[in-house]
Amino acid sequence: MSKILKEEKAIVVFSGGQDSTTCLFWALEQFKDVILVTFDYGQRHVKEIECAKAIAEELGLEHHILDMALLNQLAPNSLTRSDIEVDEAIPDGKTAPNSLVEGRNMLFLTFAAVLAKGKDIRHIVTGVCETDFSGYPDCRDVFIKSLNVTLNLSMDYSYVIHTPLMWLTKAQTWELADKLGKLDYIREKTLTCYNGIQGDGCGHCPACTLRRRGLEQYLKLLTPNS
Repeated sequence: MSKILKEEKAIVVFSGGQDSTTCLFWALEQFKDVILVTFDYGQRHVKEIECAKAIAEELGLEHHILDMALLNQLAPNSLTRSDIEVDEAIPDGKTAPNSLVEGRNMLFLTFAAVLAKGKDIRHIVTGVCETDFSGYPDCRDVFIKSLNVTLNLSMDYSYVIHTPLMWLTKAQTWELADKLGKLDYIREKTLTCYNGIQGDGCGHCPACTLRRRGLEQYLKLLTPNS
């Protein structure tokens, strides 16, 4: 990141989970000022929003929570409906899991961009990742690049969407957190679990399995003879 960019501001799409919190600490290293935006789309566990609020308050950051309830009505899935059980199996990347919220990242990034322009912010940071692909088409690099162009054209504004985790495995994401000096913070204070359990989570939903597997792989690299 150039010194010029370090004088600019950024907005982080923030859920309070492992990936977005890692991106938050990455952004704090890269930019002069950082604000957060969280989306309330009727998640089955309101703890996600509470977790995001708690982290924002602890770090003293400006935090916006936007109502996206319409998304809940249009895209029923296991993350927004208590009567739909979350798939236990790790997605194979070919078939979309029932935790897919159609259009979520497109809408989140679009509304983040509208908020950013009103605050004279060009840089948008999001934790999407293609390496550990779980069947979510809106986490792919080609989608992000396409949307970046569309946002620039639609609002006649020079946005830059940053995806620090795009080509990282979960183990490498933990490594980045460690390099930022925040591994324990992210492990203890974030919420990734589809069942709404903070920290290491429930241990068996796909999000927890990927998170735990990545952490174990990273810790094993630190102690290869153990």
